[in-house]
Amino acid sequence: MEKETKEKIERTVREILNESDMKEMTEFKVRQLASERIGIDLSEKSHKTFVRSVVEKFLHEERARDYEKSQVNKEEEEDEEEDGDKDCGKGNKEFDDDGDLIICRLSDKRRVTIQEFKGKTLVSIREYYKKDGKELPTSKGISLTDEQWSTFKKNIPAIENAVKKMESRV
Repeated sequence: MEKETKEKIERTVREILNESDMKEMTEFKVRQLASERIGIDLSEKSHKTFVRSVVEKFLHEERARDYEKSQVNKEEEEDEEEDGDKDCGKGNKEFDDDGDLIICRLSDKRRVTIQEFKGKTLVSIREYYKKDGKELPTSKGISLTDEQWSTFKKNIPAIENAVKKMESRV
């Protein structure tokens, strides 16, 4: 498929998704409407696959935006001070090469991201490496489901206390 055709399809699919009620829209309907608008039969396997990837990317970006908005609202409601780390938390909207929302850069090689995987939202704390100008994830790290993340958050005070006890022994 030519680059120009791909761009035309992606632009049209995104327009349709932006105009649509996402509770009613299906991938089939998107493909059908896009076919009508641009006059290309999008029922071929390669076109279906491409449209699916555009739809998934769009949905992923929407979830990331919704998540970010909810975090901003939560921060405003809590109205608490930042604890000094300028790269973490507020207002630094950044996405990685896979479209995952970067929440925090812990160091040059480590970061916290929010990603979608098999329909589940994950909080990932992971090391990255650079290859051909891209930052790619390594297997060194952890991805937590919503439930696991909630459990972890609830136990942060206990973790902090344990760290303080260990530090006082040194």
